Amino acid sequence: MELSPQQVAQVILMGHELDRAEGELRGFIDAMPEDERAELTALYWIGRGSFEVDDWAEAVETAFAEATTPTADYLLGSPHFADHLEAGAEAMGIDITDVEEDLL
Repeated sequence: MELSPQQVAQVILMGHELDRAEGELRGFIDAMPEDERAELTALYWIGRGSFEVDDWAEAVETAFAEATTPTADYLLGSPHFADHLEAGAEAMGIDITDVEEDLL
């Protein structure tokens, strides 16, 4: 996985503060390399229940194949995307608790 726990935590925190941080969040996601954006989408899908943890590689491949919308637009179009990312991180064993505390 190319995506770091810090990146995931940053997106989640900004996602919970969309009224203040939407522009910053869009810029942060848009600046990510394509592979990290695909992993972010795959993590979201796992948290949403569209894929299982064991299907990580397939989820990432699907994210690449179906990337017809900018990642930020796609994620921010879901009302609970930050919650789904949190659930995905937890399911994948990515501990973002300490990172989130450092970012606050």
